[in-house]
Amino acid sequence: MADIRPFKAFRPKEGLADKIAALPYDVYDRKEAKAAVASAPWSFLRIDRAETQFADEVDIYADCVYDKASELLWEQIKRGDFIQEEKPCYYLYEQTMGRRIQTGIVACASIDEYCNNSIKKHENTRADKEADRIRHVDICDAQTGPIFLAYRSDPQMRSIVANSKKNEPVYDFVSEDEVRHRVWIVDDVEDITRIRQLFKEKESLYIADGHHRCASAVKVGLKRREEHPDYTGEEEFNFFLTVLFPDDELMIMDYNRVVKDLNGYTEEQFLEKVKECFTVEQQGVAPVSPSCKGEISLCLQGGWYRLNIREDLLRTDPVGSLDVSMLQDYLLHPILGIEDPKTDRRIDFVGGIRGLSELERRVHTDRKAAFAMYPTSIGELFTVADAGLLMPPKSTWFEPKLRSGLFIHSLKG
Repeated sequence: MADIRPFKAFRPKEGLADKIAALPYDVYDRKEAKAAVASAPWSFLRIDRAETQFADEVDIYADCVYDKASELLWEQIKRGDFIQEEKPCYYLYEQTMGRRIQTGIVACASIDEYCNNSIKKHENTRADKEADRIRHVDICDAQTGPIFLAYRSDPQMRSIVANSKKNEPVYDFVSEDEVRHRVWIVDDVEDITRIRQLFKEKESLYIADGHHRCASAVKVGLKRREEHPDYTGEEEFNFFLTVLFPDDELMIMDYNRVVKDLNGYTEEQFLEKVKECFTVEQQGVAPVSPSCKGEISLCLQGGWYRLNIREDLLRTDPVGSLDVSMLQDYLLHPILGIEDPKTDRRIDFVGGIRGLSELERRVHTDRKAAFAMYPTSIGELFTVADAGLLMPPKSTWFEPKLRSGLFIHSLKG
């Protein structure tokens, strides 16, 4: 059972949505964020990454940075750049990338369901990353970046969404990465009642992307409960901003690996070691993508290879059977000596949106080998989460990314 509530979002006034909408704060390093804000001064990134308003010597986690984020946000709201609905609504957020369309329901989810695992996780979070967003949410008194949730698709929800999309959208724009974004308001009382009931009938929801944002929002809510022992459970801090997508519309892209060296092996010696657990087929110099689960493409300076895990080494448990797990357990650790990919500086990760050409570029500049992975499926993600387990780091890459700044959940109400 999930209590997925309508809410009164702050959202950009007409004509500003395309200027304000920004990629998530964590896809940029500091230099990239500053450049992005300089080129797009209306971008919500200047609030999500308020260190862009200071000289580089100012600590990214300084108190003044969070104070500036709050100041910028509420100044814009006061100025009228954002408007707020008069009554709680749901919103539909459609993204079109190429020929693929995904439509999510923008709403607020309960922190209790995160705590009792009705909203299921598949990744660990890092305390330092949580601390940053905890301070951002707490000082801004608002959640500015939505958490990407997934649910098992059903025909009734699909019908409500399709009917609501027959109306004119309030936003319709194409972002710089050629993704089309459209938004509708769902304010019909019957539709609101039915959507909420359909979510209550769902046993589980799943975090697809945004584990740190979610954990941070929840911890702010729990902190405020401690500060307000007479809380009723209806206060806005008991809920967090989310967009919920049906599983059959989602696409997980490959999340690839590049390594700095071959652990002292020549390419020939390395390939011989790989043959202990994989079949190895040379493919030439043209890039090749894995064609199925259990297959990995390897790029070395000498060309491309297809690796297939030996059948007798295939596993059936939810985590061990993932391609990223088998690559780690049968190659990266035993051959290349990469014991913990979360902390080893010899390994880096490249989202599939950047293509195989980026893997080639890295191999011919600062790395010695690259591994192109077959994408983890949404079914595998659900299976791992249902088992109460965690995926290895960097197992999934979702595209397109949700934009920040289109919907703001105020903790003030």
